[in-house]
Amino acid sequence: MSTNIPSTPATLEFAHPPRVAIVVSRFNENVTHGLRDGALAWLGEHDISMRDEDVMYAPGAYELPLLAQALARTGRYDGVVCLGCVIKGDTAHFEFISLGAAVGLQQAALNTEVPIAFGVLTTYTDEQAVVRSRDDVHNKGREAVAACVESIALLQKIRGC
Repeated sequence: MSTNIPSTPATLEFAHPPRVAIVVSRFNENVTHGLRDGALAWLGEHDISMRDEDVMYAPGAYELPLLAQALARTGRYDGVVCLGCVIKGDTAHFEFISLGAAVGLQQAALNTEVPIAFGVLTTYTDEQAVVRSRDDVHNKGREAVAACVESIALLQKIRGC
């Protein structure tokens, strides 16, 4: 396991305050709600405000790409954070869902040119998922929103907006 977690620059500069949407999978919600809480905590620590309507819920990880792309295309959001959890079971279902979510989110970001963060845990055990969604600095929801916000700042700089 890597211990080199990228750090977000202490000062992010924005042309305008970023508006972020968060889409949370309801499947494995004991884990995904922890990811959501971590993402919201990180945003609060960085004085980035969220509205209640900016946090939405999807049935599962497989639905995240379509919803993220639709949100990105509205023009209301500078970035979209997708949070989910797929835990390996006894069938190949895990591989199809994980791959579909990963490729779909990447494709949605490239199609819309809006940062779409991949905060979907793909673990082998329930324990691994719980560890990654705990209320601490290693929470993967925190990491996903940090990557999204940093990308927003960099894109604003590149585009000169």
